[in-house]
Amino acid sequence: MTGQDLRQLLLNKWGYSYDIQIRRTQGKIFLQVMWKYLEQASFPLSEAEYIEHLNTVTSYLHAWGGTLQVQDFIEKTRERPRLGKAVSFPLELGERASEWLL
Repeated sequence: MTGQDLRQLLLNKWGYSYDIQIRRTQGKIFLQVMWKYLEQASFPLSEAEYIEHLNTVTSYLHAWGGTLQVQDFIEKTRERPRLGKAVSFPLELGERASEWLL
């Protein structure tokens, strides 16, 4: 999966290019689909910067083996990002989790 593939997945699901963040909380790593999106006038990134950010996110997902988890989650979730409320998904990193949580 590339950053462009992730963007297309978001567009297919919700119709917008939502911001994606990776957060570490409570000893777990979460992928969060934020409520801000590229098509907003107030979005802080240009399209090129947004794609570069998604490429960085997908490179982490590849390293963790989590691309299929994320794809399945986005396709199946009934949640929708809304102002002040991100759609949050805990990534299952298996045995390698401790490598990333230090």
